[in-house]
Amino acid sequence: MSEALSPDQGLVEQFLDTMWFERGLAENTVTSYRNDLSKLLEWMAQNQYRLDFISFAGLQEYQSWLSEQNYKPTSKARMLSAIRRLFQYLHREKVRADDPSALLISPKLPTRLPKDLSEAQVEALLSAPDPQSPLELRDKAMLELLYATGLRVTELVSLTMENMSLRQGVVRVMGKGGKERLVPMGENSIEWIETFLQQGRSLLLGDQTSDIVFPSSRGQQMTRQTFWHRIKHYAVIAEIDVEKLSPHVLRHAFATHLLNYGADLRVVQMLLGHSDLSTTQIYTHVATERLKQLHNEHHPRA
Repeated sequence: MSEALSPDQGLVEQFLDTMWFERGLAENTVTSYRNDLSKLLEWMAQNQYRLDFISFAGLQEYQSWLSEQNYKPTSKARMLSAIRRLFQYLHREKVRADDPSALLISPKLPTRLPKDLSEAQVEALLSAPDPQSPLELRDKAMLELLYATGLRVTELVSLTMENMSLRQGVVRVMGKGGKERLVPMGENSIEWIETFLQQGRSLLLGDQTSDIVFPSSRGQQMTRQTFWHRIKHYAVIAEIDVEKLSPHVLRHAFATHLLNYGADLRVVQMLLGHSDLSTTQIYTHVATERLKQLHNEHHPRA
């Protein structure tokens, strides 16, 4: 028989259910929130606080305690995000008359630039698969589509036939938070996808049926981890340092190269599905850093 939840634990579970059902937060994010808020509840119980009456000063005490535990700034920022969302929810649901988290100061985080590839490296990566193999023909089409659209890997591996129109040249993507967007595919990726659909997809599916555009070798939806392994495999063939890579390396290249060629920042934001322009602005820093590097390498007085 499971142990009964305390009133505070019950409030946290109600909050998490709301985040999952109504706000569309990913299951991994909900799990992280649950773990982070469990730490808060444990500390509160030890210090005679409750969610319905802890003050701003009490939350500052908790922040100080977190600092003493030597958590990384990124971990503390994530925990603070969970706390803010929880108290916003409690205020909205009238469990509290105020939001004591509103004035908490976030830890300063170093700006981390996305790992970036040059255009030549992207070309080498896209050329690495052997399209004579059905499996590598699929990978070739996937890589071309990633670079053409800037999709997240999760969006790519879950793409269905009904959400892709080769005739119109667009994919319809359901991104984070259930936000839908249409993204142009580009001629190159359309040609490779058509070739894969005609020559490779049925060989991967065998006797099975699936609405997934890019099925695995077993005819099922590929996992993000599997596709990441495929990217690293082709990086070795293309002689690209795997340390320069991340699962979203072609998404990053898509954004950076668009900005390099003068694309409007808000258009790139829309294509990437970012809700906040500041998330997209980091790619302007990548482009600037690349220009500095080229200047240092080639200018006679650099």
